[in-house]
Amino acid sequence: MSQLSEQELVRREKLTKLRALGINPYPADLYPVNHTSKQVKDQFENGKQVVIAGRLMMIKVQGKASFAQLQDAEGKIQVYFNRDEICLGEDKEKYNEVFKKLIDFGDFIGIEGELFTTQVGEKTVKVKDFTLLSKALKPLPLPKEKDGVVYDAFTDPEQRYRQRYADLVVNSHVKDVFVKRTKLFNAMRQFFNDFGYFEVETPVLQPIPGGAAARPFITHHNALDIPLYMRIANELYLKRLIVGGFDGVYEFSKNFRNEGMDRTHNPEFTAVEIYVAYKDYNWMMDFCERLLEHCAIAVNGTTKATFGDHEIDFKAPYARVTMADSIKHFTGFDITGKTEDEIKQAAKDLGIEVDDTMGKGKLIDEIFGEKCEGNYIQPTYITDYPKEMSPLCKEHRENPELTERFELMVCGKEIANAYSELNDPIDQRERFEHQLKLAAKGDDEATEFIDHDFLRALEYGMPPTSGMGIGMDRLIMFLTNNQSIQEVLFFPQMRPEKKAIAISDEAKAVLEVLKKAEKLGLNDLKAQSGLSNKKWDKTIKELTKNSLAKVEKTDDGLFVETT
Repeated sequence: MSQLSEQELVRREKLTKLRALGINPYPADLYPVNHTSKQVKDQFENGKQVVIAGRLMMIKVQGKASFAQLQDAEGKIQVYFNRDEICLGEDKEKYNEVFKKLIDFGDFIGIEGELFTTQVGEKTVKVKDFTLLSKALKPLPLPKEKDGVVYDAFTDPEQRYRQRYADLVVNSHVKDVFVKRTKLFNAMRQFFNDFGYFEVETPVLQPIPGGAAARPFITHHNALDIPLYMRIANELYLKRLIVGGFDGVYEFSKNFRNEGMDRTHNPEFTAVEIYVAYKDYNWMMDFCERLLEHCAIAVNGTTKATFGDHEIDFKAPYARVTMADSIKHFTGFDITGKTEDEIKQAAKDLGIEVDDTMGKGKLIDEIFGEKCEGNYIQPTYITDYPKEMSPLCKEHRENPELTERFELMVCGKEIANAYSELNDPIDQRERFEHQLKLAAKGDDEATEFIDHDFLRALEYGMPPTSGMGIGMDRLIMFLTNNQSIQEVLFFPQMRPEKKAIAISDEAKAVLEVLKKAEKLGLNDLKAQSGLSNKKWDKTIKELTKNSLAKVEKTDDGLFVETT
């Protein structure tokens, strides 16, 4: 255990004193709550008796009378403690000792009380009795306010993500994001169910990672003595169910990809995939835009959402642009009918890094990603992808070089991917074999496995089908104006927590300046620190020695950045 702070030691002393008084700080009994803070306010009547419970967030002790704020899942309500209301007889210990000296902000308490309105018009609960329900041994990171200025707000992203439990308590707006996330899932589920499609579950542990191109997490099954892979997608299993006779199936799927982490990628993420028999990608475009319009209204009450500097409108219909037209529009190069060498040369001419592992599809994907994708702010369908980019997709009915596929772009990011599904087992086998050749060539995004059981399923016959996948985390980012995926995941993946390092106040101050800028010129940082030469030298050595900052020499001079 790390060294306890002074406040933590004091709280443990209070714990001992409570037990000495015969008070259990963690009682097991049911507490008979009959109102939430919201119900108190919405159904307010002076003199009404209520039982509420929650966390004490603020306490102002004023002699024999005190005000406090109680926070529960629905919000906050003011509570009023009066010594003579709580302690009716001569014994005033419960107020004078327990409440005033042994209860802290952050503690959970239950309150039996009576509603009244204060002189300034605030709806308040007058406490008749209270019960300690859980003693908090660590003080919450509550912001402090003085003269209208807020200090020590709990805003450091790394701390907030690591301690989401504290973040949710002290930053009320964070909870709103996750309430909207649940509303999105519920709205989407309702939309699918109203069409009569079935929600299903498919394996997370798979003998072959399929349905996408990504590096998997690998584990081992001891009893079977075989490797298993955490799923990168659930596509091939859902298609098996279409073969089995379901007309429409969907699944909210936890997927796992053993790749990098950044503002839009977490190794564990949530997608929804839906497959509907006897449909094609044109039908799915219509379905998708109606779905997202419905979801935007359910989450925000409007089809419009703000994301950064942009106002996005999810109202159907959405613009539709072919991949070839998009590339031609933004680069002047027409990919139609071009060889791999011609496309590779065009990519080089456009300043795109290429290498020998890249096949035709990968080259086109790089050109589109670098030069086109970021230009689509409003929801836009990019359609008709080259066959090399889509190994599970049906050949285009009018052009055998293309596939019947679309991706939905919003604010320069893809949030939906859909096909007219490939249901020709011979064609599918050839596509898989082509992927193997690309993998052997060094393309790390090509699949290295052939799922022979899936091919066997296709040989039993799969009806014409359209399928779509939507990244749920990314969609909720757009609907809640969050630029980072970590903001919409309760518990995002984090690097191992560094042990706290004791550093001087000067080093702390310099580190805070550096965190805001991420990288600063050495002289600029020194000037902003306001330290003398001697103190500055000592401070920068302290930061670099403890690996909290590093100095880097570039052509433009010396720069300092956090590590």
